[in-house]
Amino acid sequence: MNDVTLRALLAFEDGDALRLLCAPAEEDAPVRRIAVGLDDLGSGAEDALLLAVGADPVAGTVREAARRGARAVVLAGALAEPDEDLVAVARETGVALLTRAEGADWAQTAAFLRSALTYLGTVRDDDAPATSSLSVLAARVAASVNGSITVEDAQLRVLAHSATGPGADALRRTVILGGRVPDWRVAELRRSGLLRALWTSPDVIHRAADDENPERLVVAVRSGREVLGSIWAAADGTALAPDAARHLRTAAGLAAPLLVRERLRESGTAHRREAAVRGLLYGLGDRRTHAWALGLAPDAPCAVVVAERLPTGRADDRSLDVLALEISAHRPGSGVLRDGDRLTLLLTGEGPAADHETAVRAAVRDLEGVVSSAPGTVWLGIGPVVRPAEADRSHERAVLVVRALRERETRASAAGQPRPARWSDAAGVAGPLEALRVLDAVRPVWESGAGPVHDLVRADLAAGGELVRTLAAYFDAGCDVPEAARRLVVHSNTLRYRLGRIRERHGVDLDDPDTRLLLSLAVRLAP
Repeated sequence: MNDVTLRALLAFEDGDALRLLCAPAEEDAPVRRIAVGLDDLGSGAEDALLLAVGADPVAGTVREAARRGARAVVLAGALAEPDEDLVAVARETGVALLTRAEGADWAQTAAFLRSALTYLGTVRDDDAPATSSLSVLAARVAASVNGSITVEDAQLRVLAHSATGPGADALRRTVILGGRVPDWRVAELRRSGLLRALWTSPDVIHRAADDENPERLVVAVRSGREVLGSIWAAADGTALAPDAARHLRTAAGLAAPLLVRERLRESGTAHRREAAVRGLLYGLGDRRTHAWALGLAPDAPCAVVVAERLPTGRADDRSLDVLALEISAHRPGSGVLRDGDRLTLLLTGEGPAADHETAVRAAVRDLEGVVSSAPGTVWLGIGPVVRPAEADRSHERAVLVVRALRERETRASAAGQPRPARWSDAAGVAGPLEALRVLDAVRPVWESGAGPVHDLVRADLAAGGELVRTLAAYFDAGCDVPEAARRLVVHSNTLRYRLGRIRERHGVDLDDPDTRLLLSLAVRLAP
């Protein structure tokens, strides 16, 4: 049996049954068997994963399990947050600590872990037969059919492909570079009925060459009645082999277990990576464990980049999707989180922090170039380079930088000035950023206050906010009435009339310095 690591074992679990509370001392702790209860452990170094059935007290169980050679301990019941004393014991002994979800019983957990351990121990991509890897399978089939092979999952995402020859058509290059079949091509396949035929037919489907695309063969990969994906063969400068269909049918059978494994790996690994990235970005849970789950050393340099899109409502605004694809293609070790109109990137590296800072700025310049030609508006904020345990600080600063960039552009637009850069770090927007920090600190004080200025702002916002917008333009223009009127696109006398209403109707004296200060804060804090 091949060596299996705890990291590989967890990659087969979707994150709903087991939760990692504390990482092991070793980067790739081996696991050789699953033990149920302390009595199932021997007295020597067994490299076991212990299911702590009926364990009480828990801390004593962890110590004893470590003494008997366990690499990890699974506890019963879901914990909202790990007990600090228990985590301390796990760190002291070097044992990984996990909890079992309340909805899964011990028998189910043991059966799953033993099955995964057996499977991983008997199959390895680097030294197994030629069909143990989708990439190897694609290369072998390509040679047999005398064409190019693409292996896709049920969502038409590319999982593997053979080498692309000089005669490859534009569609194949687009699919491989994009990592999936483009939407327009999917729509075309639906209209033609080929997609329906693919998912329902057990045989190889032939598509003749046309003016733009060469001859193609495609077959669905199935496990019983479930469709797992498909294998496409395309003529690559020469005709496909006469028996190409037979080779594709054989390949579909060989690919089925590989696609199942790919789905398991993708599900478990992606779920855990996302949970670990989110934990680091928002300072949740045990940060050392999150770093371990991402394969990061405790002192590895990392920086957070926040990309925020201005909502456009346009169906073709895929700017954040393009960014995510760019990061995945060129920086595969990075963490990516998508939340609505915001994309958060955890860019990791090696070596000195200064070198990583230079690399991050270069990467952001490239990303800005990518989105500048796409529909919509995207701002990119760079957080400082920190250690993984401090990623939440970099994230907080990157979010603030984006806010400062947006406000700076709004003010430049109102003043008729050229559009400023849409990416920066904290140093590039130092003034606006510090102003935002002060405003965030002042907001609770303002919201709990009362008086004439509060009454003015609340009443005006309820009526549409005309006076608040007038005051904002007035202060932004340095109390220059003609300039403020120009920005509001109104006559100077109209602006003076509005300022007079503020004095007469609301009793707010704009000549008083303290009142002007309070008003300037109030209009900045207004929604």
